[in-house]
Amino acid sequence: MFSKSKINEPGPKTAPEAEKAEKKEDKAPTMSEPSTPSTPKAKPPASVLSADLQITGNIKTTGDVNIEGNVKGDIRAHLLTVGEGATVEGECVADDVVVNGRVVGKVRGLKVRLTSTARVEGDIIHKTIAIESGAHFEGSVQRQEDPLNSKSAGMAPKPAPAAAEAKG
Repeated sequence: MFSKSKINEPGPKTAPEAEKAEKKEDKAPTMSEPSTPSTPKAKPPASVLSADLQITGNIKTTGDVNIEGNVKGDIRAHLLTVGEGATVEGECVADDVVVNGRVVGKVRGLKVRLTSTARVEGDIIHKTIAIESGAHFEGSVQRQEDPLNSKSAGMAPKPAPAAAEAKG
């Protein structure tokens, strides 16, 4: 007859069994683990606000946004694309801003591009800018090294005496 202790308890492993046990521990990564530590995460697709959508309020994301409808409010994103039929009434702030439609308000971006169908009424603060032939623009353009920094986004620094008056 068999003894329970011999069936349920592992005995000493032989050399080939020990190698098999070690190989099982060195298994391939599971679905939840990345295959290599240097593998970048897949970039999510851009959020699209369709042409029939009207938003009143601010939009803030670290991802990409493609506006095709109408937005009354400020937008902050990584890449902001204003579609040809879109209208944004508010401040647009992004690393990359591409305007194909209409923007009424300030535009701040590291790279700003106004395509030939763009209509912008407001100031543009940028690091680099491209304005295609045919674009309509009404406002001022100012180059800044860091246009996304809200403190440096003002057109001119506040005078020192005004700051002193606020203290006392």
